[in-house]
Amino acid sequence: MAMAIGFIIIAIAAISVITGAFDFAAAKFATWGKDSGLLEQFDAAMVESIVRTLLVYGVLFSGAVLLMRENVKKYLPAFLAVFVLALLVRIISAEYTMNRYLEWAFFAIIIGLLISNTVGTPEWMKPAIKTELYIKTGLVIMGFSVLFSKILNFGLYGIGIAWGVTPIVIIVMWILGTRVFKMKDEATVITMAAATSVCGTSAAIATGAASGIKKSDLSLVVSISILATVLMMAFEPIIIDLLGLSPIMGGALIGGTIDSTGAVAVAGTALGEEAQTAAVLVKSIQNILIGFIAFAVAVYFASRGKGDAGAKVGVSEIWKRFPKFVIGFFVASIVASFLVQPMFGLDTVNSINKVLDQYKNWAFILAFLSIGLETNFRELRSKLSGGAPLKLYVCGQAFNIVLTFIVVWFLLSGTFFPIPEL
Repeated sequence: MAMAIGFIIIAIAAISVITGAFDFAAAKFATWGKDSGLLEQFDAAMVESIVRTLLVYGVLFSGAVLLMRENVKKYLPAFLAVFVLALLVRIISAEYTMNRYLEWAFFAIIIGLLISNTVGTPEWMKPAIKTELYIKTGLVIMGFSVLFSKILNFGLYGIGIAWGVTPIVIIVMWILGTRVFKMKDEATVITMAAATSVCGTSAAIATGAASGIKKSDLSLVVSISILATVLMMAFEPIIIDLLGLSPIMGGALIGGTIDSTGAVAVAGTALGEEAQTAAVLVKSIQNILIGFIAFAVAVYFASRGKGDAGAKVGVSEIWKRFPKFVIGFFVASIVASFLVQPMFGLDTVNSINKVLDQYKNWAFILAFLSIGLETNFRELRSKLSGGAPLKLYVCGQAFNIVLTFIVVWFLLSGTFFPIPEL
């Protein structure tokens, strides 16, 4: 269902941009609170885009619910309520001060947690809490934006930084989690490792789905990642500037270590345009690993899914456990890179991605709200008993920063290789 919804949205967005026959843009609020007020944005075009977003996802998700033989009559009013909460998240996260320091993912989880841990999530709203459906739909849509041409722009430098460090960090964090900190929940360990080494919430979502992590544990991983991302986004550019690193080195270091793609762009901007370009390219190349890591994790956990640890299962069981949205992610990327771009050009692909980016964000907001709405603080406190997950993240991220710095210096300092132009 997630693949079907993702491909339908990609197709409609492409037709809209290529033909120019109709507007398919999802709702997006401009920053407000400094030079302009919120109410000024609520013109006819904004109301139309909000209604369009509601109808597109309302119809498609309701269709999925129907095909999954669930109660659509219960789902529709519940979805409307969750969508209103998502709208509130978009409004709050667009406020000038909030927009500078925190991402919408943080507000989505916080609002969900506040509801679930105070008045409690109403029973009638629970039919629309479908974390996996929303998450996987967003990831399929995201696949269209990961173009293979981005790798060529930065060449082997970006690959060396993004792909050379990540597997090592995952292996080290796996050893730390399972052997040093004695964490019994392997799904949490591998999800935390992927979130730390790849791209935060997106990697946590993909790897968590592949490993079968509990939603409460996924919420914990995402929460730690988001809080750390906020701190790193604020302080890493300052530290890089004090160290006197070149813009391209500083940007590459940011791209390889800060979890969230959005936070990478913001932090890179603080060091200048060249740093921002390097940061975004490294993170974009790193994002491509999501699918490969999810596949490897799915195979590993499926092979241990029956009987004793290490018991082998057939190909059919691996296929059953394999998260199908990963295929959708790759197919979307291939279509964008080798079909749409050659036929219509990069500018058209970028224009399509501007439309898709908001649909992806809306899907993720619905997912993070769902996580918050079905999670309570008592569960989080119990998971933090002994502090193992937090210790794993701190140690893993520290190792990630040091190793990334070494690789960045080796490749981009000019000592061993010519510095690429961006």
